[in-house]
Amino acid sequence: MASLITCPHCGVRPKEEFTIRGDAGPVRPAPEAKFAAWDAYVHLRDNVRGVMKEHWQHSGGCRRWLVVERDTFNHAVHSVVDAAEFAQASAAKPGRKAAPAKPAKAASKGRGKA
Repeated sequence: MASLITCPHCGVRPKEEFTIRGDAGPVRPAPEAKFAAWDAYVHLRDNVRGVMKEHWQHSGGCRRWLVVERDTFNHAVHSVVDAAEFAQASAAKPGRKAAPAKPAKAASKGRGKA
């Protein structure tokens, strides 16, 4: 059975309609930031085994960017929120990772618990 992701705009769709960009956690440094900040932003990423937030694009549908909270071990999708809403929530709480107010209910079928 295919894994499913619930797009907040299009509803439940197969994961093959989506393209993953990567970790949604890193924040782009200011243009005038020191070299070390840019080096860390571009080259250093955590390889998380467990739940993390990732940027995905619904490339086979509405083409919107989403933040998908997913378990990288068993591929279970926990929540999906529009990336613009995620960014607004993150900006409202500087220094903290934002928890989306109304994530779409995740639809995941496969090896792990949904």
